[in-house]
Amino acid sequence: MRRRSAVAASLAAFALALTLPASAQAATGDFSYKFVGLNGRPQSVTLHELPSRQCVTLPEVADPSSSEPAFAPHNDTDEWAMVFTGPDCEGDSWTLRPHGRPTTDNLKLRSVFLTPPQF
Repeated sequence: MRRRSAVAASLAAFALALTLPASAQAATGDFSYKFVGLNGRPQSVTLHELPSRQCVTLPEVADPSSSEPAFAPHNDTDEWAMVFTGPDCEGDSWTLRPHGRPTTDNLKLRSVFLTPPQF
């Protein structure tokens, strides 16, 4: 009888674990970029611990009809960052390595997608 109870309890625990929502993962580290503010001067933004595997449209440059794209991204997270020229991770893209060097002002972006390294 004990063996049946143990097996039943194990199966119930496994079924419960499958029904629980997966916890959201976040990259460790910072992702930064620059954009031209309303006053016409460059401003810097640093985003801390962005979500993994989720497109993030940069709010300051989300509307292509009313703003110039952001520029000079720096991926100082522990994940690969793919930056896109358009909002919603659309348009041309470039990949930035984890804990990489800052890019030049020539690299433009409006959104970013982080992906954990594959081992």
